[in-house]
Amino acid sequence: MILRDELAARAWFKSLPEWNDDVGLMLDGLTALLVVENDVQNLVSGASLESVWVRHYADSAQLLTHVPRETGSSWLDLGTGAGFPGLIIAMLRPDCEVVMVESRARRIEWLRRVCDIFSLSNAVVAGERVEALETRQFRAISARAFAPLPRLLDLSARFSTSDTVWLLPKGRSARQELQELKGWNHLFHVEQSLTDADSGVIVGTLKGRKGKKA
Repeated sequence: MILRDELAARAWFKSLPEWNDDVGLMLDGLTALLVVENDVQNLVSGASLESVWVRHYADSAQLLTHVPRETGSSWLDLGTGAGFPGLIIAMLRPDCEVVMVESRARRIEWLRRVCDIFSLSNAVVAGERVEALETRQFRAISARAFAPLPRLLDLSARFSTSDTVWLLPKGRSARQELQELKGWNHLFHVEQSLTDADSGVIVGTLKGRKGKKA
């Protein structure tokens, strides 16, 4: 199934167990905020605002379908940028701590403002580079257009256990990046994206570097 328009994306959202009317109000409110803020700073491409439910909201929320509900008690989102997927996960899963890592000052201000507006008490904005973030383990790790797969793992494997679920939207490069990955013991595979027929999401667990204990 590919979500090809806004109506299909909205209908899909309403099928999620995490959906409720409050989520719908927050997402509509977020759209209004995005439109205004995008004139101030380039959060997302202007064209994508016409299909925001597909391009950003569903593209983010689809990651939840690969995480068992009991697994997602803590979530690390690397290079959150405009807030995708971090803000969407925080809205849909108020029981889950979502740590959003972003180093650009204007994006940090935007993320914190949105969290305040929607009272996302489960969301934490870590305004620093990934390299400076204190080491701790998370149950789920996501990164959307953050870094090539080898670099991403070099930077962030320290936040993972062998049970952590990794969720890495990689667009058209997903299969190639996974095929070329060397030096890691992993159980990664590629899932079809719900929002783009040519895109994939790398999903799975990481056991550690080859030659070392997990």
